[in-house]
Amino acid sequence: MSKISLKIVTPERIVFEDSVDSISAMTEKGEITILKNHIPLVALLKAGEMRLKDGSTSSLLAVSTGLIEVRPDNTVIILADTAERSDELAIEEIEKAKELAQKRLEEARDKGDVAYADAVANMERELARHKVARKGKYRDVGGPSPIK
Repeated sequence: MSKISLKIVTPERIVFEDSVDSISAMTEKGEITILKNHIPLVALLKAGEMRLKDGSTSSLLAVSTGLIEVRPDNTVIILADTAERSDELAIEEIEKAKELAQKRLEEARDKGDVAYADAVANMERELARHKVARKGKYRDVGGPSPIK
């Protein structure tokens, strides 16, 4: 059975490069799930959780804005501003970053549209990281460990 060849890239590193059975991600138009032989697609990513599934194992990632491209040859390329696996997230650090993002959001209300939009995007990113960190390692029924 063929799989989806997935590569997740940020400006700093390649976060993931392997084959999976499915990918679920948040786009500007809503959540999508990509299976093999998906139609070609290019979409804008929205900050949120991304689920990768391979057999009975699953993994969660916190992903911010970016692009997702589904190619006709069962290849998916994700270019994200940030992407972190659940095992890389520390809840204490995220709590502090979330508080700082909330403070910046309140301060940005009077600084204009661009400053406010940046603050909102930062808050959405921290909320996504917090959600993924709290869920921890996602496991499907019978899944022994997350995808690395």
